[in-house]
Amino acid sequence: MQLFAAFVRCLLVLGFIPPSIPKIRGIPFTVMPESTTIGYFFNALLKTGPYYEFIGWSQLAAALLLLIPRTAHLGALLFLPIIVNITVLTISLGFAGTWVITILMMLANLFLVLWEYDRLKPVVLGTRIERPRRFRFEFVGLPAIFGLGGVLSGLLAWSMRLGNFGNYPVVTGFLAALGVIFGLVVTAHFRFMPVGPMKVEAPMG
Repeated sequence: MQLFAAFVRCLLVLGFIPPSIPKIRGIPFTVMPESTTIGYFFNALLKTGPYYEFIGWSQLAAALLLLIPRTAHLGALLFLPIIVNITVLTISLGFAGTWVITILMMLANLFLVLWEYDRLKPVVLGTRIERPRRFRFEFVGLPAIFGLGGVLSGLLAWSMRLGNFGNYPVVTGFLAALGVIFGLVVTAHFRFMPVGPMKVEAPMG
C-alpha cells in the first residue's frame, strides 16, 4: 500500500504538470475551433488572461506539493478541489473519454486524502481547549460599533452623492441596521470561537 500510494502520487503529478505549462505561458490549451462547445469554453478561458495563468500555477503548485513527501498531504488537499472542478467540467462539456480519466484521477486523489488521514485529522477534527475572553456588554457594544460604521458610511455616501440614491436617509438607516446585524454575527462567532492550544489525544495502549 505504501508503494501504491507513492505510485499514485507520482502518477497524479504526471497528469497535472504538463497541462499546467500552457496555462502558465498563456498559450491555448486546445486547438479545437470556437464552433465547438469545448473550443468555445477554452478560448473564452484563455482570454481571461491572469485567471488562466492562475489555474496553471495552482495545478503546478498542487503537483509539486504532492511530489515532496513532507508536503504530500497539503498537495492532496490542494489537488482535490481542482480535480473535482475538472471532472465536473469534462462531464458537462462532453469530453469524449476524458471524463473517465478525470473521474479516475479524482478517485485516486480521494485515496491519497484518506491515506493522509492521520496527518489531516488535526486540521479537520482538531479541537482547541479554550474560548475567547469575555467582554462586558459585548453583544451590545460590538454591534453598536458596526452600526455606527453603517451610519458613517451612509453619511459619507450622502455627502458625496455616491450611488445616486433617491432617499439617502433611508439608505443610511439601512446601512446602520445592516451594521448592527453584522456586528451580532461577528460577536456570536467570536463568543463561540475555539482558541488556545490544540487538545492532544492520549495515545492508545
